[in-house]
Amino acid sequence: MNKPVFSKSFTQQESIPEAGIERAVEVLRSGRLHRYNVAAGETAEATLLEREYAAWQGRRYCLACTSGGYALQVALRAAGLERGEPVLSNAFTLAPVPGAIDNAGGRPVLIETDADYCVDLDHLEQMMQSSGARFFMLSHMRGHIADMRAITALCEIHGVALIEDCAHTMGARFDGVRSGNFGKVACFSTQTYKHMNSGEGGLLVTDDDEIIARAIIYSGSYMLYERHGTLPDLAVFDEIRLDTPNYSGRMDNLRAAILRAQLPLLEQNCARWNERYRALEARLSQNSRIRLPVRPTGEDFVGSSLQFRVDALGGERAPEFVAACAARGVELKWFGGAEPHGFTSRYDSWRYIAEKQHLPQTLEVLATTFDLRIPLTFDLDDMVLIGDIIGDEVDTLLAD
Repeated sequence: MNKPVFSKSFTQQESIPEAGIERAVEVLRSGRLHRYNVAAGETAEATLLEREYAAWQGRRYCLACTSGGYALQVALRAAGLERGEPVLSNAFTLAPVPGAIDNAGGRPVLIETDADYCVDLDHLEQMMQSSGARFFMLSHMRGHIADMRAITALCEIHGVALIEDCAHTMGARFDGVRSGNFGKVACFSTQTYKHMNSGEGGLLVTDDDEIIARAIIYSGSYMLYERHGTLPDLAVFDEIRLDTPNYSGRMDNLRAAILRAQLPLLEQNCARWNERYRALEARLSQNSRIRLPVRPTGEDFVGSSLQFRVDALGGERAPEFVAACAARGVELKWFGGAEPHGFTSRYDSWRYIAEKQHLPQTLEVLATTFDLRIPLTFDLDDMVLIGDIIGDEVDTLLAD
């Protein structure tokens, strides 16, 4: 008997909205792609995006950047990171996060992950007390938001500045507050597989006058900072403009035009992702061997991906399980591999981190953790079929 096979691509995104395509063509025809290259009386697309996203996010300032990783390293520099300082961050994250810390001159100090893919709060407090770190770059990895009440309280008690990596939580909330509105600075990604798609791109938001002024200069404003969409009093720039280097990480008008057309659809798309997530979650939950994460009270997440564990397989059989699912068209990523593979890598493969840490809890969790994207090009029936295939392959392997 032939087993059902899934035939859609896990990397196929929806088309850019027609309004974005039309505006992008207008920008291309104008030739004015650079954010500071505007005609008389014209407002750049990047400037408009900064205004619109700041208003949507509910923060005073927004800076449009070349990537989420660039936004993260600029956020650290603009917040006052000094070379060689320790920066706390999740052990379970993607490589651009420790990369941004290193790029900004910091030393990544990693925090254990709990069984539900959030930062371990007990270990976080221990490291706040012992590391001397002034900054915590919290990665809401794969859309999992930890208890933000507890985290902000710890940061206040220990005098640690919170910088949020919201690459996977654009549109999510905790206790009704948007992800990205808890820390001193927050950064978002608009890379193809994120919640808005410009191929590459990033957004930095803050309410702090000096941080946004430094970030704008760092981004490469060529003293044209007054052309940005959200600005503090221009007097804030008087000294900062002379003391801050140019790192050239501006977003161009073409990508900004593409993103502006997607922003009005973001809330609707978040709801669509959650419908698909819940359909897959319901199917997987029927298999007792599959462990799904428990979401914390207060979290209103965006289900653009799903993670689960199959502890009975053990790490040694994880590649076999991934291959079996792939043979039936279901593309899983495994976070437990000792060697980096594609987008996934384990913390101990980042060998540039000078201070080696052994994080047994994180290793145990990741050993049997699997991940899959949920593109909006999938429908609810697709999610049921994917769940059936995953459950069937779990049972087949464990029956051997």
